[in-house]
Amino acid sequence: MSQIKIGIIGCLGRMGQALTAAVIDHENAALIGGSEMSNNDQIGQLMKHPGTGVETNIKITHDAEELIKTADVVLDFTCPTATILHAALAEKHKTSLVIGTTGLDQQDEETLQKSANSNSIVYASNFSAGVNLLFYLTRKTASILEEDFDIEIIEMHHRDKVDAPSGTALSLGKEAAAGRGKPLADIMDRARDGITEKRKKGNIGFASLRGGNVAGEHTVSFNADDERIELTHKAGDRAIFARGAVKAALWVHGKKPGLYDMFDVLGLEK
Repeated sequence: MSQIKIGIIGCLGRMGQALTAAVIDHENAALIGGSEMSNNDQIGQLMKHPGTGVETNIKITHDAEELIKTADVVLDFTCPTATILHAALAEKHKTSLVIGTTGLDQQDEETLQKSANSNSIVYASNFSAGVNLLFYLTRKTASILEEDFDIEIIEMHHRDKVDAPSGTALSLGKEAAAGRGKPLADIMDRARDGITEKRKKGNIGFASLRGGNVAGEHTVSFNADDERIELTHKAGDRAIFARGAVKAALWVHGKKPGLYDMFDVLGLEK
């Protein structure tokens, strides 16, 4: 298998560094560049393997379009505004895109869908194989258990995460709601504070915890009288997400236009 040329947008962030290591370490991937915002003081410096410190011969750039133009596939785990801009550039240059950005709203997702009419995109809230299995099991469990089982989704992340609930938690909610044949927006309970009404039957509740350097923990709790079923995934390191993203990049290269997810990459039944 020839190496796939991969570029990383936002290469110096937490996920950007994990992605850099994963691309360098994969025998079928070739790192061809990384970009950062123009005011970053490391622009022009050589990219390094975050784990070993070994330098590459690739300079960090602020020119995201040139990076997109050069790559076979670009990885983008940045912010919604930037991601939508990069999706337009990837569509222009017919460069496949792997998006792990969270916090995209409905309009953003509709924009990605339009871009995917002429470009191949993998968009997922979480690239871990284990988490995607959790998505699958959550939908399956929700489809089997009746509404006597209240569904609660609890997530915890590091202190610096700015969006809540996490994108993964929202995806778990969507899978649980789909298992019951309902749109999540109709049965979602995002926050409880002070004196509230009693829990509405059939609703899906969310709780978000922040602290320390937790990479990501998610639990889907199914609660009935006298019994509880819990499905949990705990991430020890961002490397698991990065490895999944590289797997998605290798998979999407050469695919026909479309908006794919990790179920497609892993061959899981939808």
